[in-house]
Amino acid sequence: MKKIILLFCLSIVFISCETNKKPLNSENNFTSKNSEFAIVIHGGAGTILKKNMTPEKEAVYRAKLEEAIKTGYKILEEGGSSLDAVTKTINIMEDSPLFNAGKGSVFTNAETNELDASIMDGKTLNAGASAGTTTVKNPIDLARAIMENSPHVMLSGKGADTFAAEQGLELVDTSYFYTENRFNSLKRAKERDSIELDHDDKKVGFYDAEINNFKFGTVGCVALDKNGNLAAGTSTGGMTNKRWGRIGDAPIIGSGTYANNATCAVSSTGWGEYFIRAQVAHDISALMEYKGLSLKEAARTVIHDKVAKLGGDGGIVAVDKNGNMVFEFNTAGMYRASMNDNGELVVDIYEQH
Repeated sequence: MKKIILLFCLSIVFISCETNKKPLNSENNFTSKNSEFAIVIHGGAGTILKKNMTPEKEAVYRAKLEEAIKTGYKILEEGGSSLDAVTKTINIMEDSPLFNAGKGSVFTNAETNELDASIMDGKTLNAGASAGTTTVKNPIDLARAIMENSPHVMLSGKGADTFAAEQGLELVDTSYFYTENRFNSLKRAKERDSIELDHDDKKVGFYDAEINNFKFGTVGCVALDKNGNLAAGTSTGGMTNKRWGRIGDAPIIGSGTYANNATCAVSSTGWGEYFIRAQVAHDISALMEYKGLSLKEAARTVIHDKVAKLGGDGGIVAVDKNGNMVFEFNTAGMYRASMNDNGELVVDIYEQH
């Protein structure tokens, strides 16, 4: 009889303990599995208004965003790594003159093109970045080479170009980066004798004459692969008319790019000086890790509260370890796209509703 009573008591205790446990899919534990793999991209944020965009131009942007994200999606669908998906996706945008990265990079005050990029592996927390390169066709490839083949995290200027050559990366003549639209933007900026300013909000960006807008031109990608590994990457041509070797947030790990398998992967686009000061990408991860916020809550807090209160504009794309995806920005628009493991594609440009 004593044995029966003891077993009964133990069963009551066991049931009670199980009842008091938090459900595994609770938001604060981030254990709900929404997608086996996922990918999100951006092509820059800013004053991007539908009234200033022709249907033809909008179609071109949407097509390129779709091409880019489907490139990375295919890699993930076939079991490839998030690092490969991020790299190859950003390559598509770097090779397009539509975006301020790679081929479409803006001009400095000296009428040169100085490119920045970074990448991070959420599994190992390893990272690579380059700043101020002038001959590397695809800076995201250089950032990855630095991460994987050097003892360093960031290389800059001539040294970074030299390392790229030693790694066998594709180099180009500086004339490759010339586009008439970007050069005209520089001429207008010089006429105003200042870094180009938004005529309404006085925000730093570059003016795209073809669609009459101001934007922060950066491209980025975040991805979760089937093995549960996160990665993030960002690439940019920087700011029109920049001087003195100015570097923004894009190559700064924790500001423009961050990935951690414990939380999320983030790529930023915005007013770099503020994104550096706010450590935007890492802060989103930290709010998830230390305060238990969801990805959406953390992103909203950083972009709409912290960055906005500092006076900065811009946005992020992010994915968490469970495949939850987020676009978050405090500007009038952001070129963006996402795909989940069901192949559901979202492509958008204008403000969130």
